[in-house]
Amino acid sequence: MPPAVGDHVGDVPDRQVRALFDERTLTVYQAFRPEIADPALAAGTFVAPFKTDRMTWIKPSFLWMMYRCGWAEKAGQERVLAVRVWRDEFDRALAGSCLSHFRPELHHDRDTWRERLSASPVRVQWDPERNLRLERLPWRTIQVGLSGPSVTAYLTTWIAGITDVTPLARRIRELLAAGAQDDAARLLPTELPYPLPVAAARATGAD
Repeated sequence: MPPAVGDHVGDVPDRQVRALFDERTLTVYQAFRPEIADPALAAGTFVAPFKTDRMTWIKPSFLWMMYRCGWAEKAGQERVLAVRVWRDEFDRALAGSCLSHFRPELHHDRDTWRERLSASPVRVQWDPERNLRLERLPWRTIQVGLSGPSVTAYLTTWIAGITDVTPLARRIRELLAAGAQDDAARLLPTELPYPLPVAAARATGAD
């Protein structure tokens, strides 16, 4: 079987942030039920019934989001939002983040890691990236979990704009179901390697 779109040619770092971004902003994705998505689109940020007392996860990978929400078909994830965030806020959050899992090459010992994990309101994990068929790729993509003060900052200072990309997700799914993989691929957001500042790369264990 030939490689699916998203199967990069050549060497890809195991842990590399790839995203749709410009000089000032970066796009992340979240999926919600309509009762949360509609008020967010109207307000330009997340408002009630969005809950600020729980961790919220943001994902720069469109295809990983499609894997998670089943092309906007899973219950409670029927609406996919593209959230443009300010790069300086994103970079600052990653610099102060902690990995969800202990990595001996990054942390002095497990107790030090646990202390940082408990203290940091920003959590990072690396999950297998997905191709257009939503199959696992051999490299990983970042997820960023925000809690406590980082959620408040996300809602008040991070967000430059929110767009509903549910129609895009469903259109790509329709094309794939029709066997039009090339047409589907042309609709994907262009995600390129993101230039993480040194402090953010070190904290997240990015390659």
